[in-house]
Amino acid sequence: MWKQKTQLTEVDAPELEEREVRLDPSTELPAPTAEEELEADSGAQAEARGTAEGTQTEFEQLKAERDRLLDRLARLQAEFENARKRAERERNEFREFVTGSVVEQFLPVVDNFELALKSDGSAAQLRSGVSLIVKQMEEILEKMQVKVVPTVGEVFDPRFHEALGTVEREDLPDQQVAEEVRRGYKIRERLVRPALVRVAHNPKQVSE
Repeated sequence: MWKQKTQLTEVDAPELEEREVRLDPSTELPAPTAEEELEADSGAQAEARGTAEGTQTEFEQLKAERDRLLDRLARLQAEFENARKRAERERNEFREFVTGSVVEQFLPVVDNFELALKSDGSAAQLRSGVSLIVKQMEEILEKMQVKVVPTVGEVFDPRFHEALGTVEREDLPDQQVAEEVRRGYKIRERLVRPALVRVAHNPKQVSE
C-alpha cells in the first residue's frame, strides 16, 4: 500500500510542473493568424461604420430640426409683417374717417363764407354775416370738445400762453395777461395751440 502511494506521487509531480508552466504569465502567446487579423479588422470596420451611421443619423435629425425652426421663424415674420401692415391700414382708415367727419362739419361754414363774398350788402351787413359765421364755427368746435384758452384777466401761464411782449400797466397786477393777440385752443386739457398774448408789467408792484 505504501508503494502505490509513492508511485502516484511520482507520476503526479511532472503534471503539476507542466501546469505551472502553462500558467506562467511570462510564457509568450502565439501570434494571431491572418484569418484572426482579418476578423479583427472587419470587426473594427463594422464598429466604425456603425459609429459613422449613428453620427450621420444624428446630423440628419439636427438638420431637419433646424429646417423646421427656420420655416417656423419665416412664418412668424410673415405673420408679424401682415399684422403691422393691417394695423397701419386701420390707423390710416380711422384717421381718414375722423378727418372726413371734421371736414363735413365745416363745409357749411365754407358755404356761408362764399355767400358773404358774393353779397352786395353794406359793410355793416357783411360784418353781421361774418359774426354769424364765426358763431357757427364756435358751435362746431364746442361739439368737438375744443375750448378757447382763457387769456385776458388770467395770470400768465407758459403752458397755455405765449408772450408776444409786455405792456406797462399800473392798473393791472404784474404778470397778468393784458391783451389777447391770437386765440388759443385746447381739447379738454390737451393744448392744441397756445394763445398769443401781451403780459402786463406793473413797475409799482415789482418795486414793492
